[in-house]
Amino acid sequence: MKISMENIHKAFGTNQVLEGVDMEIKDGEVHALMGENGAGKSTLMKILTGLHQKDEGTFTIDGEEKTFANPKEAEQFGIAFIHQELNVWPDLTVLENLFINKEPVTKFGLIQTKKMKAIANEQFEKLAVSIPLHKEAGECSVGEQQMIEIAKALMTDAKVIIMDEPSAALTDREIEKLFDVIRSLKASGVSIVYISHRMEEIFTICDRITVMRDGHTVDTTPIPETSFDDVVRKMVGRELTDRFPERTPDSGEAVLEVKGLGRKGVFQDVNFNARAGEIVGVAGLMGAGRTEIMRTLFGLDGKYDGEIFVNGQKVDVKNPSQAVKLGLGFITEDRKGEGLVLDFPIKDNIALPSLRSFTKNSLIQEKEEQEFVDLLIKRLTVKTESSKTEAKNLSGGNQQKVVIAKWIGIGPKVLILDEPTRGVDVGAKREIYQLMNELTDRGVAIIMVSSELPEVLGMSDRVLVVHEGTIAGELNREEADQEKIMTLATGGQVNG
Repeated sequence: MKISMENIHKAFGTNQVLEGVDMEIKDGEVHALMGENGAGKSTLMKILTGLHQKDEGTFTIDGEEKTFANPKEAEQFGIAFIHQELNVWPDLTVLENLFINKEPVTKFGLIQTKKMKAIANEQFEKLAVSIPLHKEAGECSVGEQQMIEIAKALMTDAKVIIMDEPSAALTDREIEKLFDVIRSLKASGVSIVYISHRMEEIFTICDRITVMRDGHTVDTTPIPETSFDDVVRKMVGRELTDRFPERTPDSGEAVLEVKGLGRKGVFQDVNFNARAGEIVGVAGLMGAGRTEIMRTLFGLDGKYDGEIFVNGQKVDVKNPSQAVKLGLGFITEDRKGEGLVLDFPIKDNIALPSLRSFTKNSLIQEKEEQEFVDLLIKRLTVKTESSKTEAKNLSGGNQQKVVIAKWIGIGPKVLILDEPTRGVDVGAKREIYQLMNELTDRGVAIIMVSSELPEVLGMSDRVLVVHEGTIAGELNREEADQEKIMTLATGGQVNG
């Protein structure tokens, strides 16, 4: 299936998102689509799959002009879209999510559960994934939900699969499994549109790359004919020096300390501290317990065993409200479900944890609140026409910036970042890294959970490695490398 999109335009109100975009997808190729957040990548793919309608331009499949009225029509034609923001039904089981509205039935109308399980197990086997089919999807980690979405797309027998940040919540091992599947699909003639901000992946798995900037196509180039620096320059319109800003850590006393922290059946005997002015990286495989430890520290998951100390004082963190009063901020990996109120304006999302600061005699001081919000929007370079724009209308990367802004606004002593650059472009990543440096320079202790090992190694002063619900080891900045982290993450021992 050969797809051609020429001179595509799209506006939402007065906001011109696409202005004359061109893109061609060939049979059996892995085609990277890159650009900064807000460049128009996802909008272009939503037009391709019928979620949005183009204002102008032509769209052809195998030489014939085509328009899809909705995503279902596109899927029936052989085009599947795995969205960056996952579309699982949390109250349904994994099996029910895989077959929603597609359940095989007998001639008497009875659902063939046995057949469903056999198909599901076959797809999970291809992906080398082990997720119980009876488990509720809402109880699955973000990474597991991502694998459910990938399996669902593979089950449609698609000729073109669009993957929007498919590896954002996956660890290196899961990404390799995903790449094996992509290579297999390519060999069978399936085309993949691969949208990612992870440059290493683009150069590993893709054949050609189209770069977009500010709603325009900049260039389409075979991967062997371009480079990391060349792609970055096309994306941001400027040179980007050094991927990770230099750190000169000057850590102080322990701001946060945990002793014997545990939750039955989830993690156990977790001991570590975070000092003022340092970044503690937390690595480990998907499902190891990294996120669950952080959620417990922030009071999200109820009772726990062990002790938590803030500034040397023992505390009992029962809920997020109490955690905020203690000076803890938590940037969740699930920005859509937990990080934002999507129907609220940017202003309300950013100001929500800090409302007490603007309230006098039970009245919100709107001028002070607006100045606070505007300052954070500017500081984090959130791309928006107005602070009144609803959060759901922002690109994924700009939504992430709003989540970060709201927690920076409380002036935290400890800031927990769970996958802070998930779905964020290379230019915005560096801005977040610089912001992390600024926060630690002011004495904030940062705990950063990340599945990107280059990020862990590039930004951490110490690295904690989690394996099967406990801290398998700690590495300082000088001794940490990918091999040692993966050895600990898989249950091995690191000597010396």
